[in-house]
Amino acid sequence: MRLEVIATCMDDALTAEANGADRLELITAITEGGLTPGIGLVEQVVRAVRIPVFVMVRPHSRSFVYAEHDVDTMALEIKAIVKAGAAGIVLGALTPEGNIDERALERLLPLTKGLQVTFHRAFDELEDQLEGVHTLMKYPQITRVLTSAGQLPAIESAQEMARLIAAASESKLTILAGNGLTTEDITGFIQETGVKEVHFGSAIRYGKSNLSPIDPLVLRMLADNVHAFK
Repeated sequence: MRLEVIATCMDDALTAEANGADRLELITAITEGGLTPGIGLVEQVVRAVRIPVFVMVRPHSRSFVYAEHDVDTMALEIKAIVKAGAAGIVLGALTPEGNIDERALERLLPLTKGLQVTFHRAFDELEDQLEGVHTLMKYPQITRVLTSAGQLPAIESAQEMARLIAAASESKLTILAGNGLTTEDITGFIQETGVKEVHFGSAIRYGKSNLSPIDPLVLRMLADNVHAFK
């Protein structure tokens, strides 16, 4: 089992590593669903922690449909993140029709230079997620999908999550469950779905607020529960 934790600053990154996180998703603008952090923060976090740092590449929060100049921005950001020494990239793009934007992927993925890539929760806007899984299987750079298995919180979508996990088992693609998971119900969710990786943000912060620091006691208890599954 692997536990990924959202980090928005150095304090988050250090607290997450010290209290059981296996991987960081480094972002800014957490209240907007996460945007690309400044390269200075990326470089600082990569130097400071030993666990893998995956960096969000998302130029704006208006939608997941990107114009050509947005893709140009994402390309420049990926090049800088690779140079900074991050372990992975988090990205996603959709067409105006609501499908995975393969043209954008074909432009951006070669720039990742062997880094792992997570396709983020743009995936949850797809009408046919099983088809989406098979589309992403075509791209070896994409190693995981961050999803709540639809528009509902992940904790309410256990059956849908299990179906996605079964579909992805045909490949090296990992389903990373996130959005709406709770520390109280995570054990049952893991047992019901068979998920191997989980993603937490607000639920491990003081007052469960996106803008609060990570609560180390809550994170440590969560990490112990997650890591109890082999």
